[in-house]
Amino acid sequence: MKPKILLIDDDVQNSTILCSYLDAEGFNTVYARDGEDGLKMYEEERPDLILLDINMPGINGFEVAQRIRRNDRRVIIFFLTDRTEKADRLRGFELKGNDYIPKPFYPEELVAKINERFDSLTVKAVKDYRIGNTVFSPNLSLLTYNGESHNLSTRQCEILQLLVENIGNVVERDVILSQVWGDTSYANSLALNVQITYIRKLIADPTISINTIKRRGYMISEDSNTQSIVLP
Repeated sequence: MKPKILLIDDDVQNSTILCSYLDAEGFNTVYARDGEDGLKMYEEERPDLILLDINMPGINGFEVAQRIRRNDRRVIIFFLTDRTEKADRLRGFELKGNDYIPKPFYPEELVAKINERFDSLTVKAVKDYRIGNTVFSPNLSLLTYNGESHNLSTRQCEILQLLVENIGNVVERDVILSQVWGDTSYANSLALNVQITYIRKLIADPTISINTIKRRGYMISEDSNTQSIVLP
């Protein structure tokens, strides 16, 4: 299946040319001419990668990225922009942009960056974990126990993966907040408490527990008669 790319840019003429080029390179490209249409098309198309201009009327590119990143940490976002100041670049990466490409750029360079990113994702594909009597599938955002599966949100999945990869050890709150939310604000700390509560409810396996370590963080553990493994 061709990777789907969503281009959001108010420069219609150059965007049309770029879409044609990307299609010729084997991608399935869709186009939105402003931030509002881009958000709608993101919901409808669920692209694998977003090429996002910053300076657009109405909802600018930073706002678009911020809204998408609230619930989706997996879609790849490349900022394409003539805003090259250090503060703008830092803002882009604070919003979990995967790359920041100044305009003008060579389309061949853009395609090389896109291909490298998709190749990297293929290499780093996360395998399933078995913890206790439960199978945790990060790529599918699923917990399966006793023949029943439960869906995890993107953030729940990322939190649980951090805990499972450090089973038996405390994962500091600030580490979770930085990696999942991008900052350690009080509001995000409260949100973490809520997400941990939801994850605990989704884990039906009595051999698994998530323990709160006061003033430090969280630790996932399992019954001593079971062992956590990564499935082949």
